[in-house]
Amino acid sequence: MSGLMGSRLKYLLLLRFFNYSETIPIHVAGKKGGSIILPCEFKAREIFLIHLNRQSKNILVYDKKYCSKRVCKKGACDVVIKDLRLSDAGKYILNVYYNNAKSVLEPQIRTYHLHIYDDISVKIGEQLKLDVLLPDAHQVMHQNKSSTEWKKVWKRDSKSRVNVAYSRLTDSDGTLTIKEFTSDDAGAYRVLGYEGEILITVTVTDEKKSEGNLNYMDDDKKRNHWSLFGPAGLFVSVVFALPVLILIAAIIKKMQ
Repeated sequence: MSGLMGSRLKYLLLLRFFNYSETIPIHVAGKKGGSIILPCEFKAREIFLIHLNRQSKNILVYDKKYCSKRVCKKGACDVVIKDLRLSDAGKYILNVYYNNAKSVLEPQIRTYHLHIYDDISVKIGEQLKLDVLLPDAHQVMHQNKSSTEWKKVWKRDSKSRVNVAYSRLTDSDGTLTIKEFTSDDAGAYRVLGYEGEILITVTVTDEKKSEGNLNYMDDDKKRNHWSLFGPAGLFVSVVFALPVLILIAAIIKKMQ
């Protein structure tokens, strides 16, 4: 009897403190604003509790049939995360508890690496702001749109944050900022964790300022205006007016 009580006490302690044994991580990717599923792939077998954890913090998973929250349970133990944010990227641990034939609590564990990607555009000369410096972000790599090489633009070591790129790049409150954005700054920005896993990928395209586009439109209008009322237009006017001038000259000569 004491042995059975000891076993149950051990499993209850696991329920309280969670057993974070290493498992092969499942890689899941989703676009910002979209949704993803963290699949548990466990059979129901009377599952009565699931626990989702990230960075040692418990995430409440709502277990309603028509769930309107951002994090909901689907089926036996799958977890749906809706309205994805860049800050959702990272490592998740799912603990699944159920009763076996002996009615003893047994936790099953799944580990996930969630990768969030996004696409944005920035006007030349303006600031590029990337809210990608998560607590578990180790470095940021940049791949220029015309290159296949990844270059390190930011890195966090154990003591401080280090800007390894150039003076136009700064970081503050989790945001990476590039001043006076140029076409060379366009491309993909990839945020890596301390284990080398991809946390975030943001693809940045460059666009010209609207003022420049307006200038081009003005120039087109001027060119069109000149084509109608410039030398070509004047030539057309003279051609049509010439017979009238000849007729007037003939009438004047006859009157004389």
